[in-house]
Amino acid sequence: MTKRLGVVMDPIGSINFKKDSTLAMLLEAARRGWAIYYFEQKDVFLRDGVAYGKSRLLQVFADKNHWFELGVEAEIPLASLQLILMRKDPPFDREYIYTTYILEQAAEAGAFVVNKPQSLRDANEKLFTAWFPACCPPTLVTRSMALLREFYREQQDIICKPLDGMGGASIFHLQPKDPNASVVFEVLTQRETQFMMAQRFIPDITAGDKRILLINGEPIPFALARIPGEGEWRGNLAAGAEGVAQPLTARDRWICQQVGPVLREKGLYFVGIDVIGDFLTEINVTSPTCIRELDEQCHLNIAGVLFDCLERDMQNKKKPA
Repeated sequence: MTKRLGVVMDPIGSINFKKDSTLAMLLEAARRGWAIYYFEQKDVFLRDGVAYGKSRLLQVFADKNHWFELGVEAEIPLASLQLILMRKDPPFDREYIYTTYILEQAAEAGAFVVNKPQSLRDANEKLFTAWFPACCPPTLVTRSMALLREFYREQQDIICKPLDGMGGASIFHLQPKDPNASVVFEVLTQRETQFMMAQRFIPDITAGDKRILLINGEPIPFALARIPGEGEWRGNLAAGAEGVAQPLTARDRWICQQVGPVLREKGLYFVGIDVIGDFLTEINVTSPTCIRELDEQCHLNIAGVLFDCLERDMQNKKKPA
């Protein structure tokens, strides 16, 4: 029987062939004989409590000029798929949340959805770090201008960011006595009507913001240190940082030991944590990247490790207790 994989993602024609981690997963799935059913977020829907999708069979190719072909559209129950990858990029907005409810119905009907829809809702990529305070720098989440000013006076040098951003967007660095501090707080809290995060600035950012990938709670042994460009302090590839692979440090492994069991418990099979110096700063669960860069620099097959894990767990769930 043909193995049937669904993927919910951004338009495949607009992805970056060289860097896209979802494409790496799909190429690996194709090598293993999975039939791939492609969905964009607009294609999934609920009818009378049943999750459906308007899918197209997808073929993928390791060719930068021709990496996909799509078949004719057909409506299918999502539960007819053994495995569904939720790989829609942020923003994590209301539409994303609604999509997770639809995928949760598919999971209830028997599809194996990765990452687990409920956990995608529960594990905000900024706030989830609060469950691991021993791993993190001093951090404040609030919408209070007074608390932000107090934290700034205490820490002197801080990073301020929205709770729903990605790629380094709308992140501010406030150094001591910055005259723009009040403006930053006003903008990010929308005048005390929405929450934001402030963290002590970590000078080790000059050595890179390390992306560590974990598969079912176990780390890949190399991190991608995203080193800011000249005149920058943001360690984001989207902001021009250079990605350099390096082995995990003892502190990196210790952080993974704290976070990994919780990821397994929550059904978060593919996660990217961000570590600057000795500190955990984010836990990315929606559509983590950096597979392609680590594969290329370290001669790995991270998608292969992921599918080994997924196929093993799917098989184990079929066995009688």
